[in-house]
Amino acid sequence: MGKPTGFIEYLRELPVDRSPAERVRDWNEFHHHMDEKRLRQQGARCMDCGVPFCHTGKLISGMASGCPVNNLIPEWNDLVYRGLWREALDRLHRTNNFPEFTGRVCPAPCEGSCVLGINAPPVTIKNIENSIVDKGWEEGWIVAEPPTTRTGKKVAVIGSGPAGLAAAAQLNKAGHLVTVLERADRPGGLLTYGIPNMKLDKREVVARRVALLEKEGVKFVCNATVGENVEAELLRKDFDAIVVCTGATLPRDLKVEGRELDGVHFAMDFLTASTQALLNGKPESAPINARGKNVIVLGGGDTGTDCVGTSMRQGCNHVTQIEIMAMPPMDRAADNPWPEWPKVYKMERT
Repeated sequence: MGKPTGFIEYLRELPVDRSPAERVRDWNEFHHHMDEKRLRQQGARCMDCGVPFCHTGKLISGMASGCPVNNLIPEWNDLVYRGLWREALDRLHRTNNFPEFTGRVCPAPCEGSCVLGINAPPVTIKNIENSIVDKGWEEGWIVAEPPTTRTGKKVAVIGSGPAGLAAAAQLNKAGHLVTVLERADRPGGLLTYGIPNMKLDKREVVARRVALLEKEGVKFVCNATVGENVEAELLRKDFDAIVVCTGATLPRDLKVEGRELDGVHFAMDFLTASTQALLNGKPESAPINARGKNVIVLGGGDTGTDCVGTSMRQGCNHVTQIEIMAMPPMDRAADNPWPEWPKVYKMERT
């Protein structure tokens, strides 16, 4: 796939990010796109593997390997290399309902499974995926495609996160009448309130796809909490089937001294409040606000990092991030070192 000698001729490249000093002052996405020539070169690095591992999601020793949604990665890498962007988008949509989401926030186990990565930097799969779908939106190739016939069957989908939206899209495509119930004030679940705006823009990316689903016939009902203001028994009477796609929003509490003190918050409460205030047009009005405070973040994973970025943008004075795991080894490649341990960020504002 791609140019037979591409992996020899071209080095791995990634798009340039906005500078940290600039991006901490707003909530906009911080990744830039690469130009088409360089993207085609990156697609050319995809090898004609005897057995490509990137596109088949499996668990190996309990860890994810390859693409969980079985994207046809070698195929659309080859199409990008040849400049066939529309065809690449069609291939991408065959297995992925929302590549603009995964292209931004997926941890890319595909790249960790890339055969080229055995002895060289892997193909920039995630960046190519994101570029394909963004070009599709820019060119007007992604349009509403409501089903030509309806089955007359009604399906309720509880939850509008990634699973709920994907289930709704597939069921609607099959011709069923789909209603999505969301307990929050906006659709999107984790996509809207769990991931900060600088990693996944809500208006330009999430709301755009939700609007497309509505044009295709999917109905969204927000502020609908099944079991409280929506009776589960009524759903069973009104719908032919119910799909439960609820998220796991119950936090893990720590029974430690001082847990009851003011200023100790769960990550999702903090992130949700921040994004809600931003979408309401008043980011400074978030009820949990780090402005002017010294912040400690417990946990070094994705959610912890989201809390760090959010605290910075709210105007904190200082952030310390603490990770329970042991410090990793320092024998990393010079261009990919481990961070300081623990991570300590000092904010200097003019």
